[in-house]
Amino acid sequence: MAKPNYSYEKRQRELAKKAKKEEKAREKAARKSGAPGAEGAEGDAAPADDEVTPQPAQPESN
Repeated sequence: MAKPNYSYEKRQRELAKKAKKEEKAREKAARKSGAPGAEGAEGDAAPADDEVTPQPAQPESN
């Protein structure tokens, strides 16, 4: 039986946390600057989401 790859799962969680933290910082900066339509800044977050997209689990080979 194959061993679970815990380090891969941990790295994916870390990347997701980092992306969420960066998005919150961008939103906070937009609010602080008083920019109207701060929700429009979410379009900048799209490339970051691609980096964090989890890979599908690999099927086990027996």
